[in-house]
Amino acid sequence: MSDSNNPEIISLDHAAILRTIPHRPPFLFVDSVPALEKGKRIEAVKNVSFGDDFFIGHFPGDPVMPGVIQLEALAQACCILMAISFPEEAAGKRPAFAAIEEVRFRKPVRPGDVLHLHVDLTQFRRGFSTFATYAEVNGEKVCEAIIKATLV
Repeated sequence: MSDSNNPEIISLDHAAILRTIPHRPPFLFVDSVPALEKGKRIEAVKNVSFGDDFFIGHFPGDPVMPGVIQLEALAQACCILMAISFPEEAAGKRPAFAAIEEVRFRKPVRPGDVLHLHVDLTQFRRGFSTFATYAEVNGEKVCEAIIKATLV
């Protein structure tokens, strides 16, 4: 049991992630969830690998993780937080982007990096959510955005 002074923090392994959201490789960009506080926040991890399909063409000889894939990883973390936090509202539905605002890309993400995804739920009302998100590598912010999603 948790209270506001001692919130329950859960973690998810890869198998639990696959049970939680419909995304599948090669379009699954969350490898683990070390910390999730229902209705509040999630910390997730994407291990960036030379084997990731997008590096084949982005860019040969100078591989960089596309910004849209970084945003997708953040969005998938949002999906996990929504599904775990609001199972009744999410049952039989899937999340969809409603808006992406205030996007900033600060540094390139390359093979071998560990992308730490941070998401805070700032609003949830009737299946519509707003999230403050950012991603970091080695403690440095590489991407940030406000993501809005709805359940369809």
